[in-house]
Order: sequence, then structure tokens, then C-alpha cells
Amino acid sequence: MPLKVGNTENMENQTNLTKKPEILTTTVTDPFSNQEYLQRKLYFLLEHLKKMHSDLPEQYQMRISYDLLAGLANSLLNDTIFEIVKGLMEIQHVTEAHLMQVREKVENDHQLEVKQWESKIQDPEELEHIIALMKIKHGKNMKDTDMKLVLHLDQKVKDQQSTLEKAGVPGFYVTDNPKEINIQMYLLDFILRLSRLKFESNK
Repeated sequence: MPLKVGNTENMENQTNLTKKPEILTTTVTDPFSNQEYLQRKLYFLLEHLKKMHSDLPEQYQMRISYDLLAGLANSLLNDTIFEIVKGLMEIQHVTEAHLMQVREKVENDHQLEVKQWESKIQDPEELEHIIALMKIKHGKNMKDTDMKLVLHLDQKVKDQQSTLEKAGVPGFYVTDNPKEINIQMYLLDFILRLSRLKFESNK
């Protein structure tokens, strides 16, 4: 029995209906999804970190391990950490400038108080006695002021440590240990110096 040949156009339409649609894709180069790019950037960061590390005093070279440097380089693959550190440094500079102004105001207030007494007292011996008392009072006041400023700065350091720890930057955690703080300062310096370098992905 001969095969019945249907309408060719209808057959093509049916074929088109059952055919899976082709997905049109546009290739977008995302450097952060490119493993080769990330590997080269990691190598770039790590090589510069090793050079910076070699310039440190020997006692700190021993305390900052290769694993710590590698972890730090890995955390810096995304530029977010650079921005966080820059922001923290800006806050620190503003804070230090403000605290310096506070201290200068206290000093100026002390000088003004002495001048006021000098304009009031005519007797040299009495004036000398009052100024001696003022020096004791002002010395104590300045000592208390400096203590408050130091405590304020210490709190800012803890805030920085906590922020960087939460951001996942190796080597950072809240501590009062002077040696550990020095190490963290070196690591911060490393990050700031790396932030000024330009990584060229095509090299």
C-alpha cells in the first residue's frame, strides 16, 4: 500500500512545534568566575606579600607564616577587603585628628586659666603659689585626659580587629596582646600597599 504523503508545509510546522528551542547565550567575561584569572591574581598577591614579608624584622617574619600569607592573599582576591581597610583607616585618621583637637583644647584651657590668674593677682609670691597649684591641677587633668584618649583609641583598635575578623581576613581577632597587635599592623600595612598596586589580568 503506497504511503500517503501529507502537506509538506504542515509537516514542517509540526516538526517546528516539537523541536526544542535553541537558547541564545551571550558570552560575558566575568573575571571572578575565571579560574585562570583568579590563579594569576592569587600568585600576584602572594608574590608581593612574600617580598613585603622578607623586609620585616626577623622576629615578625617567624610569627607570620606562609600559610597566613596565603590565606591573606586568598581573602584579597575580591577587592571588598581593600575597601573595608581603606574605610577603617579613614575613620582612624578622623578619630586621631579629633582626639588631638580635644587634647589641644585642654592645653589651651590650662594656659587661659593661668593668664586669668596672672591678670588678677598682683603679689608675685601669691601668684607663684597659685601657678604652682595650677601646674599640679593641670598635670592631673592632662593625665586623666590622656588616659581617656588612650582608652578611646584602644576601643577603636578593637572595633577594627572585630570588623576584619568578621570580614574573614586571616590574622585578625580581638586582642590586647601588644605583639599580636604589631603583627596585625604589619598585615594592615601589607593590605594598604597591595591596594595601591594594579593587577593586569592580561599579563
